[in-house]
Amino acid sequence: RTEPKGTRTHPTGGPGGRVRALKVLSEDPAYGDAPTEGIRRVLEQELGIPLPRDVPLDTSSIESIRMGTTVATNALLERRGERMALVVTRGFRDLLRIGTQARPSIFQLAIPEPELLYEEVIEVTERLLPHRPTCDLPESGSLPVIQGSMGVSLVLQTPLDLGPLRQELCGVRDRGIRSLAVLLLHSYAWPEHEQRVASLAHELGFTHVSLSSSVAPMVRAVPRGFTACADAYLSPCIRRYLNGFQQGFRDRLQVRVTPYMGVPVLFMRSDGGLTPMDQFSGASSILSGPAAGVVGYAKSTYEEGDGTPVIGFDMGGTSTDVSRYAGAYEHVFEATTAGVTIQVPQLDINTVAAGGGSRLFFRNGLYVVGPESAGAHPGPACYRKGGPLTITDANLCLGRLLPEYFPYIFGPSENQSLAPSASSAPSASSAPSAPSAPSVEEVAMGFVRVANEAMCRPIRALTQARGHDTSRHILACFGGAGGQHACAIARALGMSRVVIHRHSGLLSAVGLALADVVHEAQAPCALPYEPESFPLLEQRIRELEWECRRALREQGYTEDQIHTDSFLHLRYSGTDFALMCSAKGHPVTATSCGAGDFLAAFLERYHQEFGFTLPSRPVLVDDIRVRGVGSSRCGARNLLPHSDGDPPVEKITQCYFEGGYRETPVFLLEKLGWGHSINGPAIVIDKHSTIVVDPGCSASITCYGDVSISVGSELPRPIGPELDPVQLSIFSHRFMSIADGSHPPAFLHLHQHQGTFGFLLCHLRPPGGAGVQRAPHPSAPGGHAGGRAVPGTYGAAMGQLWGSYGDAMGMLWGSYGDAMGQLWGCYGAAMGIPVFFVANRGHHADIGGITPGSMPPHSQSLLEEGATFLSFKLVRNGTFQEEAVSAALLAPGSIPGCSGARSLQDNLSDLRAQAAANRAGAELVMELIRTHGLSCVQGYMQHLQDTAERCVRDLLRGFWSRWGPELEAEDSMDDGTPLRLRVTLNPQGSAVFDFTGTGPQVLGNWNAPRAVTLAAIIYCLRCMVGQDLPLNQGCLAPIRVLIPQGSILAPHPEAAVVGGNVLTSQRVVDVILKAFGVCAASQGCMNNVTFGSAHWGYYETVGGGAGAGPGWRGRSGVQSHMTNTRITDPEILELRYWEHWDILGGNGGTGIYWEQWEQWDILGALGALGALGYTGRYWDPGALGLNLLIRRDGRTINLGGKNTVNVEPGDVFRLLTPGGGGFGGPSQPLPPPKSFTERGSVFEYRSLQESV
Repeated sequence: RTEPKGTRTHPTGGPGGRVRALKVLSEDPAYGDAPTEGIRRVLEQELGIPLPRDVPLDTSSIESIRMGTTVATNALLERRGERMALVVTRGFRDLLRIGTQARPSIFQLAIPEPELLYEEVIEVTERLLPHRPTCDLPESGSLPVIQGSMGVSLVLQTPLDLGPLRQELCGVRDRGIRSLAVLLLHSYAWPEHEQRVASLAHELGFTHVSLSSSVAPMVRAVPRGFTACADAYLSPCIRRYLNGFQQGFRDRLQVRVTPYMGVPVLFMRSDGGLTPMDQFSGASSILSGPAAGVVGYAKSTYEEGDGTPVIGFDMGGTSTDVSRYAGAYEHVFEATTAGVTIQVPQLDINTVAAGGGSRLFFRNGLYVVGPESAGAHPGPACYRKGGPLTITDANLCLGRLLPEYFPYIFGPSENQSLAPSASSAPSASSAPSAPSAPSVEEVAMGFVRVANEAMCRPIRALTQARGHDTSRHILACFGGAGGQHACAIARALGMSRVVIHRHSGLLSAVGLALADVVHEAQAPCALPYEPESFPLLEQRIRELEWECRRALREQGYTEDQIHTDSFLHLRYSGTDFALMCSAKGHPVTATSCGAGDFLAAFLERYHQEFGFTLPSRPVLVDDIRVRGVGSSRCGARNLLPHSDGDPPVEKITQCYFEGGYRETPVFLLEKLGWGHSINGPAIVIDKHSTIVVDPGCSASITCYGDVSISVGSELPRPIGPELDPVQLSIFSHRFMSIADGSHPPAFLHLHQHQGTFGFLLCHLRPPGGAGVQRAPHPSAPGGHAGGRAVPGTYGAAMGQLWGSYGDAMGMLWGSYGDAMGQLWGCYGAAMGIPVFFVANRGHHADIGGITPGSMPPHSQSLLEEGATFLSFKLVRNGTFQEEAVSAALLAPGSIPGCSGARSLQDNLSDLRAQAAANRAGAELVMELIRTHGLSCVQGYMQHLQDTAERCVRDLLRGFWSRWGPELEAEDSMDDGTPLRLRVTLNPQGSAVFDFTGTGPQVLGNWNAPRAVTLAAIIYCLRCMVGQDLPLNQGCLAPIRVLIPQGSILAPHPEAAVVGGNVLTSQRVVDVILKAFGVCAASQGCMNNVTFGSAHWGYYETVGGGAGAGPGWRGRSGVQSHMTNTRITDPEILELRYWEHWDILGGNGGTGIYWEQWEQWDILGALGALGALGYTGRYWDPGALGLNLLIRRDGRTINLGGKNTVNVEPGDVFRLLTPGGGGFGGPSQPLPPPKSFTERGSVFEYRSLQESV
């Protein structure tokens, strides 16, 4: 088995269960292909004869070859794939370029252009649309109806026209492109058009065509298109690699044609299953290498009889992979790698930027590890090539790595040992201030502890955030660097056992030997999960099962070696969050589908995720999936002979642990046998890794030669409230883990609001509170304190919490537009006195008011914008106050011209989800307090605020030195209302932000409460700092904000404000950034478009232009500043709302075509003067926006920036969003991307979390 990883390839092999393991360089001029070279060396050792490199290998001695590869991953990361073009439905040329319209980092002003995989786009004339009998368009009755897959009905609006396509394909072919991806809308349900395009392309000489309907047959055009592009980009690379690999074998290593002929060559897929070489494709190969490691620990560590779940911990040079196994592989069905979203089943492997090569920094008073990496060259400082300090250097400095057990491959000539002296560079002078100067070892230990806490974060997110007890897991450690940190991480997480496989450095290769062959079949579906649909569901499941069994039988598996698992992709009606559910453990009942009780499985998982279910809501089936498994026929592991006596000690060394140096015995794993036991501290050396057994832990060798470590329950080291820079860094991670772990993965139910959720952790110093740590949002609760109804802080809500006591007290406080916040007080020993609180805010689809969606363009008072909460006791003594909050949400209906909340049940479900998230966050904080004490936790909450203040003061001092004491800027709203800012800086790092001269409150709704301006200031400060820092009240400590009362930025409490957050906030940001000379203005609004009826409402936030800056160009079609909302996929929109959504190339516009009578609202800004540019004294404005209504009779009407209009069937709305301003001077390329690639469900959720 061969598994390339980093710069090494790990071949293993041997008959009769014997293992021969070796590593070869993945690239070496002495041979052409590393896996072939590894196989040649193994055969030489087994056969005892030399095998020349220039002679193809005889396969008669090879039973099978199993491989994992990083060929596709590396090609994607380095953008070295096949030249390819995209064929897409006409009107959607820029669909993948715009993507979700969210920028990758909310605090990055320089927004990089997306690195698209395709070179050219060809639009093809064809159009399928969802069929709806209620369509009011006269021509709808004449369109042919097509029955697609499993209940999906479509109409053929425009037949496929291959004539013009043939000409364009010939042009692309003549320009040297031979690979195509085809993305036609709704092809997941009816693939015929895509198949006809593929036939034409093959006829014209294209060598590879990836159809989105084949690669990812699931609804949602954007991820399906990205997946097809990735497959077209990577599959030819894999084919070339496999062809080269075959050249090294006699008869080109013919793939097994029948069960009795040829050598089976199997490759690991991203989902943890093996597949034949001829079926291995680009889209399914991204995680081929890491997936093998997951299979390795799952098969060797998890015990069926015991059932204790296992956390996989794979620490490499650049990053660490974390995963979980509890008897079944945990899959995700959409993940992003290197900026490309792949919609295929993948193991849920989460990557964090903390590996052996992660660089060490002192920043803003904190110990920081990564994300930058030293890489293989020059590598860590101890490699003797001038590299930076890394975690590897810290471990070497502490005596946890022993140079004499490393090969002499370091230095410029690669013939020297590791250099301990180079790793001792961190000194007390460079460390953050502390009561006493730390030693070099204390600094190194501090970095190791911070790295450990960084690696604990994704583990907590995989367990605590999903309702699992972290302490009731086994930590399975592998990878070259993991053994040095395993005990400390397990202890920090409360785990009692660590298992390190005997071949942990080669566990991915072991996983290949233990993996099963898998064949998956999937089909889209659009049926409700109800008895009337069960016959169709059961029939389709049987068909997919037969397909899987047939494919596995063709590979030589018998029926008793094959088993299948059926899955339904289920979601509640009206939501966009689906769960892939297996009926395993939920047998057939009288009311269930004949394949199992999938509904019970769905409700169980949904309740685990969110803490509640929606009993009255229908459940829909999005997809049917069957996973067929051919059980691996590899033999059992060999038992070691039992060893008596004490384990042999190689030497005694000095190793640094908490409290100082300790005498530490060193053992060689190859000399240890079954039954040997070792008490910590100790070091166990393997050929490929080093294992550190911490004091208080004990290791034993199992019958298979694995190292099993019992982690002692060491009492936590007492920590006082006094500042310790290392503890400050650790607490920063812990507080952020609480924010990470307090989010239901998709807590809002209407699809356009997925992920729009903010979380805040605060501590109380009577009589006020201050935000300490929050999830990264531009306008989360910590910035605006609830928005429209609550100025400044949480005073009104906090007042009601004071003196209350219960399980936890939940407060609903101020809303703006459709966003409502919840504040939960948590109580200490003194009854009725909260010691801290947690808060969150979430968007709701509709809370009443004069228009559906609660974002009216022409509201003139707060009452017209829906339900308003100054403060409202939502939870009393643990009981959700449904009746009272329902009455409050429906109350706007008593006002003439207004409606109560139009989707009350959705509101209630979302409020319960917010409450569940706060309850989880409160419990995590209480756990932290139980461990360290209230005074310590509150002390470090204050230290984090002090750290944020220090960062901001340093920033302001820098601007004072550069620009002097006075900065000024001015902009205006579209109606001419001025926004004026004068910033007075002083050399102590404080500033006065004076908005005197800003225009008065307006009769419209673009007034912005003071809290919106404070949020804009915090956002700008974070962007200008340019580094991670705690986002809390400390950011505003050195700043005094002066806003004239009665102005547009401090309106009367009853003023209409729904536009203040979506319009005025953007202009305030532009004014602040202009004053500091940072960059040009962006589009200056959020382009809120809303439509609906009396019964429902929908809104979308549409991206536009982002301003340029020093060294970077502006961007088009992207969200900017105070919003980062993901746009809804066009297929979802067409399935649920309108008929047509066209991205009009070159002008940033969108078109929407109505089929029913509805009400349409636009709340935006056209940029009457254009977005301001910046070149010192010269301003280059961006393009103006334009909102057009094209009536069915041909009339074109300019709607202006804010309007409400009733639309009729056949009307078209066209939106051209404003552009960003220009910045003087030539543009420079953006800085290189991070040296690691985050991935996994934790990363995906954080990306959603930032999409607000």
